Amino acid sequence: MVRRTRLISRATAVATTLLLTTGPVPAAGAATPGPANPTAKRLNAYWTPARMAAALPAPTAPTAPSTAAAAPADGPRPGEFIPPSRSFDGIPPVGTFFWTDAGGTGRTCSASVVHSPDHDLVLSAGHCLKGYSGTAPERNLGFVPQYHDGLKPFGIFPVRNNGVYVPQEYYDGGEHAGAAYDFGFAVTEPNQDGERLEDAVGAVRLLTGTGWFHAPVRMIGYPGGAPKPLECLSWTTRWASDDPADPGTFERIACDGFVGGTSGGPMLVPWPGGWAVIGIIGGYHTGGNTPQISYSASFGSATRGLYDAATTGAPPAGPAS
Repeated sequence: MVRRTRLISRATAVATTLLLTTGPVPAAGAATPGPANPTAKRLNAYWTPARMAAALPAPTAPTAPSTAAAAPADGPRPGEFIPPSRSFDGIPPVGTFFWTDAGGTGRTCSASVVHSPDHDLVLSAGHCLKGYSGTAPERNLGFVPQYHDGLKPFGIFPVRNNGVYVPQEYYDGGEHAGAAYDFGFAVTEPNQDGERLEDAVGAVRLLTGTGWFHAPVRMIGYPGGAPKPLECLSWTTRWASDDPADPGTFERIACDGFVGGTSGGPMLVPWPGGWAVIGIIGGYHTGGNTPQISYSASFGSATRGLYDAATTGAPPAGPAS
C-alpha cells in the first residue's frame, strides 16, 4: 500500500508539472479555409449564449437495480482519495456538442477532437450520439470547441449528414447491456468561416489497446449548465462489473464534481506535442452514478474499427429496424 501511495503521489506531481508545461496538439495553422459554410452560419446564430447555457445533459435510461449477489458499490471506496477538480477556460481540442431533441429541448455532451486524415473527427460517448440519425438538420447538432462563458471561440462545426458512428453492439444492446461499447465518433463540416475542425483547434491522438492503468490522467468535462469546463488530475484502474445488467470491464477514475453533461469528456495522457485520449466518460452506468467516480468503455479493437469506419466513409451503423 505504501508503494502504491508513493506511485500515485509521484504520478500526481508529474501530472501537475505537465498541466503547466504541455498544451494540446497545435492547430495546423497553414491550411487555407474553404468557402463559408451556410449551415454553420445558421447554427452559430441559433446557439446563442442563452440557449447554450440552458442546454441540459443528454438523457439516459435509468440504471436498473443490480441483480448481482454482492455487487461492488458504484462510488468511492471507504477511505479512497478523490482528487479535486477545478473550473477553467478549457483547451481548444475539447468542447461540447449542442443539439435539440425531438421535443425541442436543448441538449449537451462533452467531446474531443481526435486526429484524423480529413481533420474533421470528434469523439464522444455512444449514449450522447446514438439518437442522432444525421439526416435531421432541424436538430441543430454542432460541436463547439473550447466553449466557455457563453463563447464560441472557434465558431461551431456542424455534424455531417450520416456522419455519426456508434457501434452496432451499442444500438443493439442499449445503454446497459451495450455499456462496453459506449463510444462514438462524429464527422464534422467546416465552421462558418470554412475552416476544418482540426486545422482550427488542433487535436488529441486516439490510443487503443493500452491497458487499464494510466497515470497521470487529465480528465475534462462540461457539467450541464456550468459556464466553464472542469479538469482533474488522477489515474485509471480496472473495473470488472459483476452486474449482469451492465456487463463488461471498464476503466475507472476518481475525480470530484463530474456530473451530468460531462459524459463524453476525454481522459487524456501526455503525448509528444500535447495529449492522447485513452478513454471517455461513459460505459458502466453511462459513466457512473456519483460525481466522484467515472468510467470509460475500454478502447480496443472495436474502438479502432469504428475510427477506421468513420475516417474511410463506411456506412454508419444504426438501430435495428
